[in-house]
Amino acid sequence: MIKEFRLPDLGEGLTESEIVNWHVAVGDTVELNQIIADVETAKAVVELPSPYAGVIAELHEQPGTVVEVGAPLVSFEVPAPVGEVQLRPDAVPVILVEAGAPARREPNLVGYGAAVEKGGRPERRARRFAASASGVVTRSAVPAGPVPPAAISPLTVLQPVTVPPLPVVHSAPESAAPVPVGTVSPPPAAERPRSTPPVRKLARDLGIALEGLRGSGPGGLILRDDVLRRAESAAGAAVDAAAAEGIVGTVPGAGAAPQAMQGTDRETRTPIKGMRKHTAAAMVSSAFTAPHVTEFLTVDVTPTMELIGRVRESKAFAGVRITPLTIVAKALCIALRRNPSLNSRWDEPAGEIVQFNYVNLGIAAATPRGLLVPNIKDAQDLGLLELAGALGSLTERARAGKTGPADLSGGTISITNIGVFGIDAGTPILNPGEAAILAMGAVRRMPWEYRGDIALRSVMTLSLSFDHRLVDGEQGSRFLADVGAILADPAMVLTMI
Repeated sequence: MIKEFRLPDLGEGLTESEIVNWHVAVGDTVELNQIIADVETAKAVVELPSPYAGVIAELHEQPGTVVEVGAPLVSFEVPAPVGEVQLRPDAVPVILVEAGAPARREPNLVGYGAAVEKGGRPERRARRFAASASGVVTRSAVPAGPVPPAAISPLTVLQPVTVPPLPVVHSAPESAAPVPVGTVSPPPAAERPRSTPPVRKLARDLGIALEGLRGSGPGGLILRDDVLRRAESAAGAAVDAAAAEGIVGTVPGAGAAPQAMQGTDRETRTPIKGMRKHTAAAMVSSAFTAPHVTEFLTVDVTPTMELIGRVRESKAFAGVRITPLTIVAKALCIALRRNPSLNSRWDEPAGEIVQFNYVNLGIAAATPRGLLVPNIKDAQDLGLLELAGALGSLTERARAGKTGPADLSGGTISITNIGVFGIDAGTPILNPGEAAILAMGAVRRMPWEYRGDIALRSVMTLSLSFDHRLVDGEQGSRFLADVGAILADPAMVLTMI
């Protein structure tokens, strides 16, 4: 029997996803929970497990296609389970009943909710159909009541009921002669062009009608190359017509290939979708909703860089990468204890300010698919070694496209490390729903006042943006000063705990 799998809601009410690639093909045998596809939501690339064990019957969409939640993704051919109705080729229902078997649970997509148990409500009984002498089909119910156990073997197949064909009756004008019942048949419908679903979709995208196309495949099957050749010939005709009219340039929509990027030699056009679309909407909303204030502080971080050197030589940190980001992340968590207003959220619908008693620390990560801000849960409870490991794992998953929706939700404050690009300072935009974001600039060796003299020191500029509805200037300044004090003298941590 055929089972159809539709795109589920992959988290936080997302309405669409783009198919990145398929891990299976038509005819492949798959197991329950085997990864069959990678799909990109507005927040992350998610692996889809198979909800059934069976054979891939059809892939409804191609890679690069944006699919709405609830739209068909893939069809499976699976064995008919006991207790369900299976339609055979002659469309006669056959009911399989296993004596003493408990109600069967359908496999479900792991992580997206359990299947509902059957029970508590009576099942609808099969109905028999019979034709009267007048040709009218009547319906009679199977006698109610339990079936005697003696009448059911461990696997009983109820005999199919043959349904006679219904007579075909066509209405005619009153002046027309009577037409004998059953002697007139409707005109044969035009045969649908033979093609596969991907080829039909390609034709729709290119505006090519399959009805007028002769297929070069076996038995006249229309292939992808047939559609592309027709598109090229249509594009050529359109360009020739434009040239004849004296038009210079391209003809809109002529021969447009279904690619991620389109354009001419002078410009390139990329569809706005996926993470880029979500990031753009989030940043616009944040910039025009929260009143941003940005403050800057330049700090002599030479003691921090010396500490990093000593920690890297420690056996306790063997195999763990300690960077300035690690120290800044730890300093931020400590400074929040004295300045909790920066770890809060403005709840407009409730008319409340929500202050968090935990720190889900977001780390802005540049990936091939765009900017992601996954967060480390309960970062305030992590030591320096644990924090370094969490940072390494988080950024590695983000760049590999393996970040899950749970990693991207629930952040309370963020850090963006623009220093890795050689940038000294900036005015970062708040991650939506957060009160503050800290940007750390590049560490530079430069002349600096030190103990009444000029010396070559390691210097970093910190940029703090905060939501002025939640954070006053004094609170933001004190927080930034606390972070800077820790970086300038790590021993200052003892005075803040």
